[in-house]
Amino acid sequence: MRVMVLFDLPMQSSEERRVYSKFRRNLIKSGFMMLQESVYIKMALNSTQVNQIIGEVKKIKPEKGLVQVLSITEKQFQNMEHITGTYQSDVLDSDERLVIL
Repeated sequence: MRVMVLFDLPMQSSEERRVYSKFRRNLIKSGFMMLQESVYIKMALNSTQVNQIIGEVKKIKPEKGLVQVLSITEKQFQNMEHITGTYQSDVLDSDERLVIL
């Protein structure tokens, strides 16, 4: 099984950014890996361990913001489709504006 934590935390003030960073660090210390920005995932052997992981997340959750936890089977996780677009860079990679002195 996999436990997925999805969160949306406020980051307007420096205190809120500090709380966000602390929550993220605690997730990583607990064995979560980043799947996507604000989406972290951890493997669990069975539903008992899932319940323990959810309890740990409840203990470290910030006071403000939204934290959601989803448990899925390994088969459901394997059926996830990855849809990506093309990467566009704003950096010009040419010598068009090169000035030789």
